[in-house]
Amino acid sequence: MKNIENWLVTEEYVGMRLDQAINKKFPDISRNIAQEMIKNGEIKANNSIVKASLKLKIGDNIEINHRTDDLNTEIQATEMNFPILYEDDDIIVINKPYGLVVHPGAGNEKVTVVSALLSHTNLSPIGAPDRPGIVHRLDKETSGIMVLAKNKEAHKNLADQFASHELEKEYIAIIQGHIVNQKGRIQVAIERDPVHRQRMKATSADNGRMAISIFEVMEYLKNSTLVKVQILTGRTHQIRVHMAFTGHPLLGDTTYGGRKYGNNEHFLHSHKLTFKHPISGKTMTFEAELPVRFKQVIEELRNGSVK
Repeated sequence: MKNIENWLVTEEYVGMRLDQAINKKFPDISRNIAQEMIKNGEIKANNSIVKASLKLKIGDNIEINHRTDDLNTEIQATEMNFPILYEDDDIIVINKPYGLVVHPGAGNEKVTVVSALLSHTNLSPIGAPDRPGIVHRLDKETSGIMVLAKNKEAHKNLADQFASHELEKEYIAIIQGHIVNQKGRIQVAIERDPVHRQRMKATSADNGRMAISIFEVMEYLKNSTLVKVQILTGRTHQIRVHMAFTGHPLLGDTTYGGRKYGNNEHFLHSHKLTFKHPISGKTMTFEAELPVRFKQVIEELRNGSVK
């Protein structure tokens, strides 16, 4: 069920962004969650679906569909065949395999991370009906560590950690060519491509959202490089866009200029994630082993057996 509330904007909120005002007016709704609710149409302004960046005027009528603890989703539970790295009453940490989408989307995928976990445990109702428990995402072609929330309190806390970039996120990738610098910092803003809406692109800070990636060479392979990448922000396709910006797109990432490899796969793995437990506050670090296919390709490139 949802609890609908109407709120008329008063003078103290005039000129504020809608998501900021929601967080100030309703402290239990984080700014990150407010943005998600606005996108889903659960928060409207003057009976219209708007953007989180809407600047408020006095007298604006804001309609809020407050989420309850009831999980309202039509997602059908499916069989789970990926490892659980950690689980308690509040969170679950998994090693997502390559080729599995996180939640139902435009392709109406039925087998997802969410559908599999719903066969195993409860997930936070925040994000329902399509994204219960989701506080961050990995691309379908990206493997590795994900943390999901089982209840609202954990969901809000984790979402805030991701929004404020308090977590440490480390990836391993295979990029095309031999990148010259052993270490480097890429600080380039990212925006959605206005022509190809499924893609992102590097842009100026005025147009996009700043993104920061730090990379380090692990090993030079045949016509490619194995790199470790730490992201200090969490933009959509950040590593894919940033590495393409350097002239070294991910191996197989044809969306961003990479050479086709295998079954339309790119080689990016969420290797390490450090965050604070949303309830206890304890710092937790998890590492996910590289997938077998990823290891196989490294060996092929190491031995020069791949053309």
